[in-house]
Amino acid sequence: MFRYFPTNYVWDLSVNLAIEMGAKMGEIEEMCAPLAEAATKKDAEGTAAFRQTWVTMADKLCGLARDDEALGRMISAGDKYLRAAVYMGTAERLLAHGSDGRVALYERMQETFYSGLKLSGSKATRVEIPYGDSFLSGIFYPADNIEGPQPVLVQVNGLDSIKEMVYMVGGPRWLAARGVASLVIDQPGTGDALRLRNLTARYDSEHWASAVVDYLETRDDVDAKRIGLHGVSLGGYYCPRAVAFEPRFACGVIWGANHDWRDVQKRRKEAEGDFPVPHYWSHVRWVFGAETDEEFMEMSENMHLHGVLDRIKVPFLVTHGEKDSQIPLKWAHATYDQLVNSPNRELKIFDARTGGVQHSSFDNSANAGAYIADWVAEQLGGRVEA
Repeated sequence: MFRYFPTNYVWDLSVNLAIEMGAKMGEIEEMCAPLAEAATKKDAEGTAAFRQTWVTMADKLCGLARDDEALGRMISAGDKYLRAAVYMGTAERLLAHGSDGRVALYERMQETFYSGLKLSGSKATRVEIPYGDSFLSGIFYPADNIEGPQPVLVQVNGLDSIKEMVYMVGGPRWLAARGVASLVIDQPGTGDALRLRNLTARYDSEHWASAVVDYLETRDDVDAKRIGLHGVSLGGYYCPRAVAFEPRFACGVIWGANHDWRDVQKRRKEAEGDFPVPHYWSHVRWVFGAETDEEFMEMSENMHLHGVLDRIKVPFLVTHGEKDSQIPLKWAHATYDQLVNSPNRELKIFDARTGGVQHSSFDNSANAGAYIADWVAEQLGGRVEA
């Protein structure tokens, strides 16, 4: 893990995530150098300073992108817009719910991100998935060099990530090269589902996961018999739960095993383990639509996989970082051990040799992500050779 702020894990997590999404070290230095003192301050004061320097860099990149556009250099402009969106999204993620300008910054990030996709010539497209009287948004990225219906891996967020972050880390591109399409979504409790439509999280993830499968079955370019589900971080709970109760998924994979998230919350109340975001308790109340900590803790009682995983009868990969400081390694073993009816279960611990030892491999996603992509390709009929 790259430690720029040795006393502030939350900020270093954000810096590492930004690097994995394509941040440049010179720009990281320019943004972070003025923040040494602010990193020791309380959440509100510190995050205000963080926001200022990171948004300032995003503003500069947007200005440079407009210069490129004026010269007709659209690919270069697109690349800069995408990196600016990384910096805006990183700053927005750290703000407290209800912070002045947070929603506006999120909307600007989205506008910048999709401008970057368009100008850079990306194959990715934004889609809307019917969900009750609302919808879930997603990013669909087709497989490379596939004729006819293609396999697809649905990818879901954790507690505090958004689909644009998951996309920028690189999974859809790794999968596309292996003949597998991607659908990265903002499920309830994340991204624009939470911020713009107030769709809060729920423990029964099959409720929204089934709607995603319904949508994919309407697409002529998708093989409905080869749909997998992937969850990162808190998605390590959502994904196994959904695969257990939605039999149309052909496989499942988690990047960070959140087997018993209710226990994690109890330990966090006792100051054990690292928090992923500042203002943590305010954030989880917002995500779950709880008025009080007590109400949230009651909701979290449902967030475990005990007595669920024996329903899974498809291949399943459990991965975890050896030095995960947010979710204890024991929960990866618990998930694996309880997959008793999976015809092909595997437990992969990323260690010092492989890299990616931290939570969901945010410290080094390349080798871990490639391992996951290869496994998914093997299960869904993709390819692992060029």
